[in-house]
Amino acid sequence: MNPSAWRLLITRPAEDGETLARQLAAHGVFGSCLPLLAIEDLPDSPERRQPILELDRYAAVIVVSKPAARLVLDAVDRYWPQPPAAQHWFAVGGATGQLLADYGLTSHWPQQGDDSEALLALPALAESLSAPGARALIVRGEGGREWLAERLRERGVAVDYLALYRRRLPDHPPGALARRVQAERLNGLVVSSGQGFEHLRTLAGDAWPALSALPLFVPSPRVAEQARAAGAGRVVDCRGASAAALLAALERCEAPTP
Repeated sequence: MNPSAWRLLITRPAEDGETLARQLAAHGVFGSCLPLLAIEDLPDSPERRQPILELDRYAAVIVVSKPAARLVLDAVDRYWPQPPAAQHWFAVGGATGQLLADYGLTSHWPQQGDDSEALLALPALAESLSAPGARALIVRGEGGREWLAERLRERGVAVDYLALYRRRLPDHPPGALARRVQAERLNGLVVSSGQGFEHLRTLAGDAWPALSALPLFVPSPRVAEQARAAGAGRVVDCRGASAAALLAALERCEAPTP
């Protein structure tokens, strides 16, 4: 297949979306950025400080996104002259994991697949949480990753959350999504999370039945299931949110003809 036949709507937060568009352009793929997620830091509070102050209680710290990584590393800088030496950190995706590694933390992430399922399959995670009474901290935005926490609890792991930001739908005028798709002759949609997909549906409004016929590229099986249940007609699970995972999916799929 020819990836350059694709013209994609990219819905990631602004900075990440522009980065992805540049990576796609290097392979001849057109990307149009319409951010459907805006990141807002949550205010500091005693409840949010507590897990950081007690960081050494956790056998594993799991960071689910780049915003979560940046914010938790800022907090570690404020409260820990040096992070607990024996602690292992885990990331759902490679870009997040690299931020942790660059900080100097012992960090692990899946080499194949940027999702909770791939993370849970890591031997290093099982080893870190193998001791009786092991605790894990999931660093995230408001909500999300409940499935991951449930699976860890089934293994006997005590799980705490640290929410550092919220995601909201940016202000776009009504009809902006449908107009963008039509004006730029876009033939595919890309979302990076379940919440990103919900925002896509919200902004689509009455145009969703028509837009749902476009190929929709998603990062995981669970987001694929969510999209199909909402009526998306052609869902492609990239098994990851990276540019490489998306490009591999584009090469496997034939772009719709105009």
